[in-house]
Amino acid sequence: MNDQAQSLRRLVSTLEESSSTQASKSRSARIITVSSGKGGVGKSNFTLNFALALKTLGRKVLIFDADIGMANIDVLMGARPRYNLYHLLKGERSIEEIVELGAFGLPFIAGGSGMADLFTLSESDLNYFTSQIEGISEQMDFIIFDTGAGLSKETVKFITAADECLVVTTPEPTAITDAYALIKVVHGMDQDVAFRLVINRVANKQEAQQVTDKISLVARRFLDMEVPLLGHIHDDPHVMQAVKKQVPFSTAFPSCVAARDIQRLAIKYLEVPQIGQKDTLTGIKGFMHRWLKRTR
Repeated sequence: MNDQAQSLRRLVSTLEESSSTQASKSRSARIITVSSGKGGVGKSNFTLNFALALKTLGRKVLIFDADIGMANIDVLMGARPRYNLYHLLKGERSIEEIVELGAFGLPFIAGGSGMADLFTLSESDLNYFTSQIEGISEQMDFIIFDTGAGLSKETVKFITAADECLVVTTPEPTAITDAYALIKVVHGMDQDVAFRLVINRVANKQEAQQVTDKISLVARRFLDMEVPLLGHIHDDPHVMQAVKKQVPFSTAFPSCVAARDIQRLAIKYLEVPQIGQKDTLTGIKGFMHRWLKRTR
């Protein structure tokens, strides 16, 4: 255990030293986690269609299915991945080989059983994973981690390591309460984590604002932090129709109200100033830096 701890410290030190040269790189993927306080709020569906919207806006996006228990990004696209994260962690395949192309050529990495192994890596496997993920990040603008719902230790670790977290909720009282609980717990562990809200399945814009106000008010009062609204998505029957067809709703029904909402949300995301971790390391190097600090 001491040898592994020393190895992790060396990796952290290496990432810190590289911060001065990262600015010169042509590309450094921004790391986004998409999370929710509870299941059933449309988190993975949002992740998929948000990524597609960013892609249509000319950005290079990779989805990393980091939901250990309910990985289903591939199901939503009707894809059948040959490999997943497990094959990378065991050194059986490179990261280029496990990246699959889904709807409209959207690249994604299936999680599957390999996600659990990500938290018990040996020294050599951790080094290999770090080098592989850094390599792919240089080809991307965004890497989006679709995390599990709720407050598992794995989900919290992803959130605190990323540049920012998009919290998906709905107007249901339990969803609102659980979304705030997620923000509260993570903020208590790391006050530098930046959150933005996505309100799904709303009847109208006013309802989305009401949900935002509820969460923002208690966050401002009890956590002394701001939780801004990124956008909302209307409750649209086309979404469920697309799920049944295993096709993203933004491509199956590009003119439906939910698809237009996603497009507006993606445009706003690219237009507003980026928020995120306050340390000097961003992108995948910052992600691995913070990840390893929590592993030590």
